[in-house]
Amino acid sequence: MRGTTTRQATMLSTLTSDSLIPLDHPIRRIKPVVEAVLAELAPEFDAMYARTGRQSVPPEHLLKATVLMALYSIRGERQFCERLRDDLLFKFFLDLNVDDEGFDHSTFSRNRQRLLTHEIADRFFAAVVQQAHLRRYISGEHFSVDGTLLEAWASHKSFRPKDGGGKGGPPAPGRNAEVDDHGEKRSNETHHSTTDPEARLARKGNGVAAKLSDAGHLLMENRSALIADMELTSATGYAERETALTLLARLPARARRRTVGGDKGFDTTGFVAGCRALRVTPHVSQNTSNRRSAIDGRTTRHHGHVTSLRIRKRIEEPFGWMKTIAGGRKLRYIGLQRNRAWFLMTGAVDNLIRITALDAQAA
Repeated sequence: MRGTTTRQATMLSTLTSDSLIPLDHPIRRIKPVVEAVLAELAPEFDAMYARTGRQSVPPEHLLKATVLMALYSIRGERQFCERLRDDLLFKFFLDLNVDDEGFDHSTFSRNRQRLLTHEIADRFFAAVVQQAHLRRYISGEHFSVDGTLLEAWASHKSFRPKDGGGKGGPPAPGRNAEVDDHGEKRSNETHHSTTDPEARLARKGNGVAAKLSDAGHLLMENRSALIADMELTSATGYAERETALTLLARLPARARRRTVGGDKGFDTTGFVAGCRALRVTPHVSQNTSNRRSAIDGRTTRHHGHVTSLRIRKRIEEPFGWMKTIAGGRKLRYIGLQRNRAWFLMTGAVDNLIRITALDAQAA
């Protein structure tokens, strides 16, 4: 018999967002870890807001929203808020009722500076790493380092002379104005982006087009492939090795030596000497192209050197996830500070995925 459509609205219902999410959904494994991290940050949230006045959207909602944006490839806050109205999974993750309206996208911009001032992204990432330490997923012995370029949210046409001159003068007013820069020599010393002055022109290698970019850096723990530390800097050309030494120096002191794996770009005298000064053995790939490698048989003769070179390739996995799933191939914000907060939050989400996977294996 042909079915009929029932148009009678339900007057009363006992359904909740929790009851409508499958029990085996992966988001259920991520949510408890996120809530444990937010509970640890509760004193920081109390210090951020006044005790009196009009109530605002809880910072827990904003951070959980950032986690969902990374997990589900949502490009912007406006798109997230539109989906929050209809997606029961999002309401479940934010502990909202089925009929709750959510919040407006302008809430993010109104609260962003407060979150940046109190370095909440740094503290959130550190708390996620602490959750991995509590589970004994991170050792303090073997690491890998690497860096990548992240395209800035700035047009190539905005890269103009700092003195306001240049061929043809300033660009014409209006959107997508024509800019003639053929035959003009441009560099980061003489030019800057009028859209994002902190972005720098950089390229990944010879024969590759240069783009306005920032530089992302990771320090990965080799045993569990978790991100132990990370940083976002200007793409100076030397930032990859300099920041790698900074990340290694931020590790807790220990009596035994550590090892760090890296690609050929880290085979320089300065980086190797910096590692040895930090009591870290540099297990980097030897670069012998028309030059002499900075490491010798004292390091390469050990089996651990080969093992580090094999495992260090896994550091490309979080970089790939950040660019393809989390939307980091082109940064969404203007300014190094905002993009750094996004970078730290995205790295924390990648760690959350890895922690829940390790929890499932241990169960």
